[in-house]
Amino acid sequence: MRAQSNWGFAAVLAGLVWSVTAMAQDTSANPAFGPGEQSQYRVKYLGVTAGTAQVTVGAPMKQFGEEVWPIIALARSQDVIGVWPIKDKFVSYWQAGVQRVLGSDLHADENGKRRRQRIKMQADGKGALVVKQKEGEQPRESTRELELGTMDVTGATFALRNRELEVGRDYAYPVFTGSKTFTMRAKVEAREMMNTELGPREVFKLRVQAEFGGSLTSKRDMFVYLTTDPNHVPVRVEAEFALGTMVAEITDYKPGRIMELARAGNDG
Repeated sequence: MRAQSNWGFAAVLAGLVWSVTAMAQDTSANPAFGPGEQSQYRVKYLGVTAGTAQVTVGAPMKQFGEEVWPIIALARSQDVIGVWPIKDKFVSYWQAGVQRVLGSDLHADENGKRRRQRIKMQADGKGALVVKQKEGEQPRESTRELELGTMDVTGATFALRNRELEVGRDYAYPVFTGSKTFTMRAKVEAREMMNTELGPREVFKLRVQAEFGGSLTSKRDMFVYLTTDPNHVPVRVEAEFALGTMVAEITDYKPGRIMELARAGNDG
């Protein structure tokens, strides 16, 4: 088993499976999540725990001259036979007011080999600057034309969380990984109960189509389970790739400050 491929997927899961005025404006734009939200996941490969993933919505900050919420995904491997040591960090820069991704940063440390990738979306939203660098090498720059509204996988997942989900409805988002573009499609198939480490939760079952390619080529559609409450928290992701079956299960969840404030207001 090659962990570089496996933990590329873990970073993806961490996707699927944040000033006063700005926060006030963003509350209505982002009903499902807010700064301070954090989710923890256990990632299994072929039924064996292979590592963990953590997704955190950080405090509002400036990036590329704009106000953004950094959505930070951390992937860590465990000491499992055949799995290389992995420590990856992926940051997606979310513009809450306009519901779009401004760009992203990837810092990958896989089997002692380090590489970086930065994507900066153009102001018109129709293209991106991509900078890739392997340890010991000079950075390589390229530009890509993109469909208006293109996001990364993290941005597409969080945008989906903000939608009103209904059984039978379809949703689609153009996605750019830095190398590949595709349309991520999701259909809400059912509403059901699921036992989780957070306790029983009512969830939406979504069938998700994505085209990652290579070792992450899907043998069948992925299934993502989001809670039916306003947070729409991803509690489980199931995927069967060319490299094998992988599952991410939630183990802990803390809501963001926007959701806490809203809940306090309702209680008052």
